Amino acid sequence: MAIRMICKDGEAVLRKKSKPVGRINDRVTQLIDDMVETLKDANGVGLAAPQVGILKRIIVIDASGEEGAEPIVLINPEITARSGAQSYYEGCLSFPGYYGDVGRPEAVTVAALDRNGARVEYDAEGLFAVACCHEIDHLDGVMFMDKVKGRLYSAEEIRQMREKEAEKADKPDKPDKTEKTEAAAKA
Repeated sequence: MAIRMICKDGEAVLRKKSKPVGRINDRVTQLIDDMVETLKDANGVGLAAPQVGILKRIIVIDASGEEGAEPIVLINPEITARSGAQSYYEGCLSFPGYYGDVGRPEAVTVAALDRNGARVEYDAEGLFAVACCHEIDHLDGVMFMDKVKGRLYSAEEIRQMREKEAEKADKPDKPDKTEKTEAAAKA
């Protein structure tokens, strides 16, 4: 296994459509092993083959958040169903340090082959659904910033926004002056 260089925004390979994997051979399994190792090293959630310079329809995803969990390998993945909607501040290993609000389905069903060529299907929700959509977009030459609502944010701006949200969640609801006045008028 080897850690591969992750292609960065502006590299042409990231904007090209990937080709389906026809046969799972030693080269494909080596690529998968390298992608898993690269994803772990980068502490990422997902990685698509074009991000390591290979135009093949392969993605690896670790949305479990569990230490030591093995990433899910999806070869020739297709989204066969989608439902609901969610908004998530996504980042990307190919565009480090920036995040953007992207609308995605709340749930997706993904059909693919696993690393052994067996047909698999996953019903993904939440972050797993986001990661599936994000990585499959990479296979079609689409980057998350193509779908961002509004502008991109730095990691520091995201941290500050999360702190503010946490502060709001910690504060009990206190009626403002208008609510007090209206309550007094009704009494």
